[in-house]
Amino acid sequence: MKSILHLKFIALYIIFGFLCIFTTATLGEELIQNRLEYNTSQTLYREATLIASDYLPSYFTEDSSVQSVQAQLAAMRLYLDSSLWFVSADGTMITSSNLEGTSSPEAIENFNPAEAGGNQYITGTYHGYFDEDMITVMAPVTRNFYTRGYLLIHSPMSSIEENCSEILFSVYICLAVIFLISFIFLLGFQFFVYLPLKQISEAAKQYASGNLDYEIPVYTHDEMGYLSASLNYMAVHLKDMDDYQKKIVANVSHDFRSPLTSIKGYLTAMTDGTIPPEMYQKYLNIILFETERLTDLTKDLLTLNEFDTRELLLDKSRFDIQEVIKTTAASFEGVCTPKHISIRLLLLPGTVFVSADMRKIQQVLYNLIDNAVKFSGNDSTITIETAEKNEKVFVSVKDQGMGIPKKDLNKIWERFYKSDLSRGKDKKGTGLGLSIVKEIIQAHDEHINVVSTEGVGTEFIFSLSKADE
Repeated sequence: MKSILHLKFIALYIIFGFLCIFTTATLGEELIQNRLEYNTSQTLYREATLIASDYLPSYFTEDSSVQSVQAQLAAMRLYLDSSLWFVSADGTMITSSNLEGTSSPEAIENFNPAEAGGNQYITGTYHGYFDEDMITVMAPVTRNFYTRGYLLIHSPMSSIEENCSEILFSVYICLAVIFLISFIFLLGFQFFVYLPLKQISEAAKQYASGNLDYEIPVYTHDEMGYLSASLNYMAVHLKDMDDYQKKIVANVSHDFRSPLTSIKGYLTAMTDGTIPPEMYQKYLNIILFETERLTDLTKDLLTLNEFDTRELLLDKSRFDIQEVIKTTAASFEGVCTPKHISIRLLLLPGTVFVSADMRKIQQVLYNLIDNAVKFSGNDSTITIETAEKNEKVFVSVKDQGMGIPKKDLNKIWERFYKSDLSRGKDKKGTGLGLSIVKEIIQAHDEHINVVSTEGVGTEFIFSLSKADE
């Protein structure tokens, strides 16, 4: 399997890093520079307004000399790291304090106090008087409500660009740290998501090809671990189901092949004259017996198929379970008489109504009594008893037969299962009777248990819900 998902995440990681750097270098730099430019202009305008209103008006009242004004501007030049020009209303230079490498004109050509328009500042070389771009703010100097002059502050844009570069350097460091952290997350995805997902994908591929022995290693208890464990559990059950189906096919084939072989053998012998005509009746009876075995096997398989397709609909009704027990037990009189087996009924007085599918419960009773008759010896007794407890009716079918070995107790519900002790007696059985019994009881959301002792007998007990009065 190609690591397409893995490559996609690596490609997305590289694209993410490139976009972060590109966005920071373009949009980020522009946004930071605009913000610094705006903040600087606000600071310069605030200082210009303060100086123009507090210190410079005294010049026009002759309270301050040009030297004192120039000293004040020189101090502000050092503080603001800017050039300060004090001009008259027509743009004639009164005095100035300039940064190193810059100078001021005697008069500003085409001086226009309103050239900034609606802004508080302008950028550029300011009429070509500077060799680099400057940010310029202007504040009027008023006296007696008349504008007598202007204070201009010019700050180099290079200082703003230097501050922007320093901030961007810090941003790039943070970006590198974020990129490194995201790489750690990518590694985490690699180990905690991609590799388990790759193993799960490989497992699905193995299961699809029929390799149900493939097992996904489970190292975590998160969703991936749960999914892996669920797939392992599914594979085990699929394997068990596959083995179970193979076993069913083998058992069905065996149980069909045996009677068919007998039927074919006897019919061939009768056809080719091996069996004389006077013996036909004997072997026709054997063929009829084998045919009945095939009929019973087919009927039981169809019954179980109803449960397997989960389409079984129970036709529940309210009926007297004890009356059904009497009717079913009476149907075994012809089988019990030759073996001198008696059926004893220990029933509750009166009627006991339950809510269940009468036809299927009758089948349960028939299979359990039939089982008891098959494995009971001559001159024995089969006991059928009813009891009530906690809104439940319990029905017990107990025989005095050979019993079931302990090692076989958990297997008797399996389809086609026959214990070694039963094979000698149960010639006609299909091995499906108890499976049908359990399926019917479970379909009613009830329970069935078995108690057995070798050489003593076996007792089956199942429960039913009492019907409402």
